[in-house]
Order: sequence, then C-alpha cells, then structure tokens
Amino acid sequence: MNCQELIRYLSDYIDRSLSDELHAEAQQHLATCHNCHVVLDTTRQTIYLYRQSGRQAIPAEHRAELFARLQQSLAARKDSAS
Repeated sequence: MNCQELIRYLSDYIDRSLSDELHAEAQQHLATCHNCHVVLDTTRQTIYLYRQSGRQAIPAEHRAELFARLQQSLAARKDSAS
C-alpha cells in the first residue's frame, strides 16, 4: 500500500471496516511511513475534539446580531449588483 491508497482508505481504517487484507497492508504502511502516521493521528484527534465539543447553540442575542449582519451584507450585495 502506498500513501495515496492509505489516504483513500483512511476513513474505513479508522472505522475498522477494512477487510483483513487491507487492514494488514495499512498497518504495514503506517509502521514505515511517518507522514501517513501523522495524518492518521491528526485525523483521529480532530474526530475526538469534534465529538467532545458537541453541539453548542448560539445565544439568542448573538444569533439576532448575526442575522442582522447577514441581512445587511445581502442588501449591500444586491445594491452593488444593481
């Protein structure tokens, strides 16, 4: 397995849904390729951080301010297009 193949199968590798043969090839490649090992670790850390953060709602006052800014931006864009 080469780097491109590993990246193609990375999600399945992390999810442990590769065939035994592909899993063994990925393991062998990861044992010798520092760059792919870094990509794997970084991807796993990103998934972990995302799951830990959960969904956080935007407070109502910030949501209203954001919506107002979006409306202003859209209006300005329409005016400049005319």
